Amino acid sequence: MKIVVIIGPTGVGKTKLSISLAKKMNAVIMNADSMQVYKELNIGTAKIKESEKEGIKHYLFDICEVGDDYNIYKYQKDGRKLLDEFIKNNQNVIIVGGSGLYIKSLLYDYKFQEEEINETYDNLTNEEILKEIKKYHETSIHVNNRKRLVRELNKIKNSNQVTSDINKKLYDFKVIGLTCDREKLYEVVDKRVDLMVKEGLVEEVKNLYDRNIHSKSIQTGIGYKELYEYFKGNITKDEAIDLIKKNTRHFIKRQYTFFKHQMDVNWVMTDFDNFKNTINEALKIINE
Repeated sequence: MKIVVIIGPTGVGKTKLSISLAKKMNAVIMNADSMQVYKELNIGTAKIKESEKEGIKHYLFDICEVGDDYNIYKYQKDGRKLLDEFIKNNQNVIIVGGSGLYIKSLLYDYKFQEEEINETYDNLTNEEILKEIKKYHETSIHVNNRKRLVRELNKIKNSNQVTSDINKKLYDFKVIGLTCDREKLYEVVDKRVDLMVKEGLVEEVKNLYDRNIHSKSIQTGIGYKELYEYFKGNITKDEAIDLIKKNTRHFIKRQYTFFKHQMDVNWVMTDFDNFKNTINEALKIINE
């Protein structure tokens, strides 16, 4: 029984690789994207279509309503329950997604509590708060901006995270990270955003806006928060689309930072011209 984790920035080919490997390994696929757990967030999250699944069973996609507040604590609980069942049945598993903290909470020794945390951290200096934040992820918040630092640390704590040994693995798995030239990836992402618009992204988000859905997933989701500003009349449609592209690039940078500092990754270059090369490189790592 094998557990393979496929990570990488947005647009690098994770979904395509997961399907190819699942077919060769007779594996199921588990989602590790914090936005793809929500129903109705389809185009904007680049969620796999039914026609693309090729008969492979997919889990932890579309498991909650768009207005629900699903979080990392719930994901860990749901994910480990599934993973333990697959291990029991000797079922190969591919975990795929770009949400690094979700993956770490699933596979490493993360412990959680559910109570609300809203501290002011009066006993900590700005530098100490920043240091605490960086235990979880890199941040561009300036050390002098105490208000944002406090808000960010509370956001982390309210993800219900209390760590014991966050680098201790609870499962035996291999991590394959897809990467490519950064400028090439930005070009791919820009084209993908344009394709999303053609496929109905604006209409998808308008439907949610008209139903007055203002959940956390909408407020933070790239592709959704920008178009909400357009529907509010604050920016033009073209400005919203440009913002989606810009914010996606920034998100890619944050993803790379997390993966490089938080996980032991076997990196594979995505060959967009001949994807079989990418598949073969991944198989070599899995079979080592």
